[in-house]
Amino acid sequence: MITYHEQERIFKLDTPNTSYLIGIVDEENFIGHIYYGKRLKDADVSYLMRTEEAPFVPGRNNRERCAFYDCFPFEYPAGGTGDCRESCLSVRSAGGHAGAMLSYVSYEILEGKPELAGLPATFGTAGECITLKLLCEDRHVGMQVELLYTVFQDVDVVTRSVKITNTGKEHFYLTKVCSACLDMDNRDYDMISLHGSWGRERHIQRKTLGYGIQNVSSLRGESSHQDHPFLALVEKSATQENGEVYAMNFVYSGNFRAQAEVTQFDYVRMSMGIHPENFCWKLEAGESFQAPEVVMLYTDKGLDAMTNAFHKLYRKHLIRGEYRNKKRPILINNWEATYFAFDTEKLLSIAKEASGLGIEMLVMDDGWFGKRNTDECALGDWQVNEEKLKGGLKYLVDEVNKLGLKFGIWFEPEMVSPDSDLYRAHPDWALAIPGRPAAQARQQYVLDLSRKEVADYIYEMVASVLRSANIEYVKWDMNRPLTDIGSYGLPADRQGEICHRFMLAVYEMQNRLIKEFPYLLLENCSSGGARFDPGMLYYSPQIWCSDDTDAIERLEIQEGTAMLYPLSTMGAHVSDCPNHAIGRVTPFETRGLVALAGTFGYELDVTRIPEEDRKMIPEQVALYHQYNDLIREGDYYRIASYSQNHKFDCWQVVDEDKKESLVTFVQVMCRANFKSRRILLKGLSEETRYEVCFVNETKIQPKVYSGDTLMKAGLLIPEQQGDFRARLIHLTAK
Repeated sequence: MITYHEQERIFKLDTPNTSYLIGIVDEENFIGHIYYGKRLKDADVSYLMRTEEAPFVPGRNNRERCAFYDCFPFEYPAGGTGDCRESCLSVRSAGGHAGAMLSYVSYEILEGKPELAGLPATFGTAGECITLKLLCEDRHVGMQVELLYTVFQDVDVVTRSVKITNTGKEHFYLTKVCSACLDMDNRDYDMISLHGSWGRERHIQRKTLGYGIQNVSSLRGESSHQDHPFLALVEKSATQENGEVYAMNFVYSGNFRAQAEVTQFDYVRMSMGIHPENFCWKLEAGESFQAPEVVMLYTDKGLDAMTNAFHKLYRKHLIRGEYRNKKRPILINNWEATYFAFDTEKLLSIAKEASGLGIEMLVMDDGWFGKRNTDECALGDWQVNEEKLKGGLKYLVDEVNKLGLKFGIWFEPEMVSPDSDLYRAHPDWALAIPGRPAAQARQQYVLDLSRKEVADYIYEMVASVLRSANIEYVKWDMNRPLTDIGSYGLPADRQGEICHRFMLAVYEMQNRLIKEFPYLLLENCSSGGARFDPGMLYYSPQIWCSDDTDAIERLEIQEGTAMLYPLSTMGAHVSDCPNHAIGRVTPFETRGLVALAGTFGYELDVTRIPEEDRKMIPEQVALYHQYNDLIREGDYYRIASYSQNHKFDCWQVVDEDKKESLVTFVQVMCRANFKSRRILLKGLSEETRYEVCFVNETKIQPKVYSGDTLMKAGLLIPEQQGDFRARLIHLTAK
């Protein structure tokens, strides 16, 4: 999987279907990127670096060193010495000078994959993956850089990360550290990214890649609603089924930048890493900085292949814990049912009704602690409000357990309200710039978790609540961005470290949580989906997808999310109508089928919904139990996109053995004088015959077709009268 060709000085990394080649050139040991694409038999394709063309390597033509730097395909480019393209690494010396250039020193090939200290990352054992460590240096700076590459035996990805060590005698400052770079020829690519806002996260955007720099980024202290730590370059003709795709996904939940630069020579530099704005890390002699991981992927088989490679990697090599390969309990959350207006009696009334319908967990959301009766106070005061919860938390949990339900609870550990006992006691524990009034968002401040004493205090408050009762689920929320980035706990020359230190502290707190409570189902949330990223998946096997639970809005949100992340990770609930976010009314059945393509649960007052809807809940619960193993573990295919056709949506899941499949079809808008729609299925075995059953539709008799017919000739979906109608089609091999 990884070989070093000593005579040619070439490293070759092979996945099942791709090759990644790195070359060492010239007497100065420049590290060049040679090739990333379909798997090659040959290793010596170093001609692709064009070192036999002018301006030549400095060993042959030192008078044009700058010109060489500005066009050579560097594997990991540093800035300030002649490469005028966007760099991956910027270093400022103690004397204030900027500039670096890396030279290759040595290599090591490791079985398995080392952990990244303090950071989430993919994992694998010997036999599952193998890792290349390239050791580089800049003697002038006194810096050693480890470039880490891992290839997996069963999936076509290359993961990359970077570790920087100060080997000199003086400190220096890292002002930019990317985690991965890819220099290659431009072939008239399109760029795909995910954009959005609160309530409409991760909408797919595709546009032509032009000259100059195009990027997506976040400076909000979270991966954000607005942009996403993902970027793909695809050939113009690429579709779901065909075409070249180069993709990067960042295993990180804080500030990031992902970008592509088309240069004067029609080369492309694609890079990803921590956003350099407001980032400056002081590295003392002997200290190291570990950058987060980037997952890189190439396929020539279109976006479906990209999607299923990401899904497979994250299911097998990122998600951890008890629920990694396990069906999640069907929960009901009281937020949209009650908001802050609840007490023990109300929660138990919801639990009693829910238990009789097959729901398996009650989650108590915001409002159970301190004097929290509105969102204007008490964040940070994580003590149970026994005026609301008469008899205390343990009594409530025990009563819910007696009904046969598990119990879950909501926290927002990273925040503090100005009107709270915690803030009054420790105002310096909030992020703030001295002398400048701090900006509130949702009438709250951000705790300075870069200070260990703050993170430890908050963790202990959260953990003490969890120790007090049989709590089996936590929803970890974050409802505002980071602003006023100042810490009373760091010196002036380390203020640029706050955002990354904050993120490291969140990771440490969540890691402590799942280690102390290994049975816990942790679900991350950030005003909905502002932290839906691979970094969070390392700690929580599911993430709340969006606060917008409207079934039709969710089509675009879940399409963009599922392009990268397994369906099992997407927090999706059936909610009340008119929908609380946008006011739309959709059929209860449609809400259920859209939520079925996720973790599945309820976000409503089950004691007050129409009887017709309530009677459908046991049917929806039964569908979940029947099909969740397939949905959670199967290969996902996009059949049609409502975001593109503005009429209907369709997706499909196929099990690994190609013996079972589930198709979800959503008719968004009905048409006058309509006919049926034809859809072409995917992922089936051409030779296998499948029984096609329209679930819970007795008027449409099951029929048997070959996989060949269903994928080439297609299946007809009769149109239904009315907007927002959904259907479920189940295929089984005969």
